[in-house]
Amino acid sequence: MNDPSHIPAPSPSAPSSGRLPGALSGRRSDRLPTVQPTGRNLCMLSLLALGIAYGDIGTSPLYAIAECFNGENAVPAASAANVLGVLSLITWSLIVAVSVKYLGFVLRADNRGEGGVMSLSALVTKGRAPRTAHALTIIGLIGAAFLYSDGIITPAISVLSAIEGITVVSHAMSPFVLPITVGIIVLLFFFQRHGTASVGAVFGPIMVLYFSTIAALGLHSIMQDPSVLLAIDPRHAVRFFADNGGRGYLVLGAVFLVVTGCESLYADLGHLGRRPIRLAWFIVVLPALLLNYYGQGSLLLREPTVEHAYFQLAPAWGQLPLVALSTVAAVIASQALISGTFSVTAQVMQAGYFPRLAVQHTSAKAIGQIYVPAVNWTLMLACVGLVLAFGSATHLAAAYGVSISMTMLVTSLLFFFAARNVWGWPAPIAASVAGMFVIIDMAFIGANLLKILHGGWFPLLTSALIFTVMITWKSGRSWLGQRLKETALPLERFLGELDRNKPIRVPGTAVFMAGNPASTPGSLLHNLKHNKVLHQRVIILTVRTESIPYVAEDDRCELTERSHGFYSLTVHFGFKEDPNIPAVLADVQPGFTCKLLDTSYFLGRETILLSRASGWPAWRRRLFAWMSRNSLNASAFFSLPPNRVVELGMHVEI
Repeated sequence: MNDPSHIPAPSPSAPSSGRLPGALSGRRSDRLPTVQPTGRNLCMLSLLALGIAYGDIGTSPLYAIAECFNGENAVPAASAANVLGVLSLITWSLIVAVSVKYLGFVLRADNRGEGGVMSLSALVTKGRAPRTAHALTIIGLIGAAFLYSDGIITPAISVLSAIEGITVVSHAMSPFVLPITVGIIVLLFFFQRHGTASVGAVFGPIMVLYFSTIAALGLHSIMQDPSVLLAIDPRHAVRFFADNGGRGYLVLGAVFLVVTGCESLYADLGHLGRRPIRLAWFIVVLPALLLNYYGQGSLLLREPTVEHAYFQLAPAWGQLPLVALSTVAAVIASQALISGTFSVTAQVMQAGYFPRLAVQHTSAKAIGQIYVPAVNWTLMLACVGLVLAFGSATHLAAAYGVSISMTMLVTSLLFFFAARNVWGWPAPIAASVAGMFVIIDMAFIGANLLKILHGGWFPLLTSALIFTVMITWKSGRSWLGQRLKETALPLERFLGELDRNKPIRVPGTAVFMAGNPASTPGSLLHNLKHNKVLHQRVIILTVRTESIPYVAEDDRCELTERSHGFYSLTVHFGFKEDPNIPAVLADVQPGFTCKLLDTSYFLGRETILLSRASGWPAWRRRLFAWMSRNSLNASAFFSLPPNRVVELGMHVEI
């Protein structure tokens, strides 16, 4: 992808060119504060972070301790050494993985304020050799594919774990756990089309209530047996592995559940900023989580046979309200993750690695709030299927963790390139810091991969399928573009032909979209062949997606005037922007505008035909052809007015 900051300025003898000065929504200054938030603004953003960034990691107490002592590879809670060892592992996992790695280092790796694995991938590919950039992009796509798996599993396990709390209140409620869970998940996904703008303001206060409640319950339990606080000593973690050997390493897969929200908080960097995310963690989230985990540990030291320590921290009268509050927190955590999946989908589409899908904006003020119907319903069906197939949070936990541990490894690898090539760290320092993160990630991955036969196969299979779709689409579009380029007529040659064969010119402006600005679009040739006319003004329009989230308005357009009323226009968008072409053309530069009713858009639409003479496997050709038939048409993707669009088709064999 081209970096507009590296586009050479035209020489005085070159054709005239211009930049877009108009106001188009999507400027970086519209989204990011120029100074760090302070005072009331900082407090409000920190409150918002509780509802957006920390829902996933905040609901981990629902199932993490239970999996360590009652899961597939649990250790007995009757041993005080086991309880202290697990708590020590949890404590230092939160400190090292979250506080040090993500909040201390990874949050610095922002792409003009934006975070997340796709933003980080785009950041480290800028200015790299094509082969290296491609390899780094593939690594980022692998991370994105695993994030989709997390988007499926997190709502399922979070809601199911919360609803299972009703069995603590009454065992007679057990048959209703799955139906209630499925009902809540279905309602959650049906609600997505309305967005969260209307209720987003209450997410933060609800999560404050949730964190305050679990902290108070944990503190009350700790006061009954303060010896549990000895777990802060990391020697208990070392002794745990020495005493339990391989079984202790298996428990590390359950301990990993306490840090599964790390990628979510990194992805929300662009919405919240570093300071609010860090403040919310150190002031509210980390203390609340540690108090609750230690409170559960204290309860297990007193009553080792407890199965649901999280819910049994509450007195009998408070268990049902705790179930309700935990369910709401699980829904908020799921909501944030689903919205994040929509954002990742939009970024991958903009980068050309996913078929065009319909994207709806759910807020007139918050541009980042989007809804992708196809992704929403696919996630819903997958979540419901998971709940029904696995049947319990314990079984789901076996599938959880694999995808996020792989994404965390991807982030660590890309962090090395950011430290080395973006910030200019010396190689030994960059390798030491990133290497420490990779070692920790590999330890978690190893423990989670041992879950494959018990459900870990699901995120691996899902991620592999999503990655295959992305690579197949990108490869297919690149191959298709190369085929069209080989058969295309050079634009300069076409303009030379107009000197000898002058067609009839009609009033108005014609916009022909082209992937290669040096070639004559096939739609232009077809229109001239069949209609025998050209408009008075013809724009050859090329859209470029850059490796930055938002393109500055001064860098939006490159306009070059050619002969015979032809213009070449290249429009640059960031990978988080919506490509609204009519808004750009309304004010390209002073004296050059395109009125809506005087402008027609001509698009080429390829129909893919399967051919036996191809180097591609048949299944990939069929997959690409199917995606091409079902992808959103270009007119809708680029926000073109339907009554001003003319589509001209052609057949292409693959």
